[in-house]
Amino acid sequence: QVQLVESGGGSVQAGGSLRLSCSVSKRTSSTYYMAWFRQAPGKEREGVASIGIAGRTSYGDSVQGRFTISQDNAKNTVYLQMNNLKPEDTAMYFCAARALLGSLDLNRNNYNYWGQGTQVTVSS
Repeated sequence: QVQLVESGGGSVQAGGSLRLSCSVSKRTSSTYYMAWFRQAPGKEREGVASIGIAGRTSYGDSVQGRFTISQDNAKNTVYLQMNNLKPEDTAMYFCAARALLGSLDLNRNNYNYWGQGTQVTVSS
């Protein structure tokens, strides 16, 4: 079992930045694919960014060039740096993990472990 705890959410004006953190109870490097998802009210949960072996990353189209996923293996922590935030980025952000099987992806159905989420609100 893997426990995930997100932090770092909050309220920010458009154009601002936030960094989310996901503390993981087990070693992530070479063990799990890690990802961030988000869900706005009335919308489906969508993939934001994922990270895998050797730091390989994948991003959703709407955040490409603005968000960066990274991981600190010594701290078992995954980060999501969010720059140039827009009101449409407002959502609950979730950290997720799955075993290193298959290719790196952002399909929410493939992820087994989820955190409780942290709220991000961007005002115009």
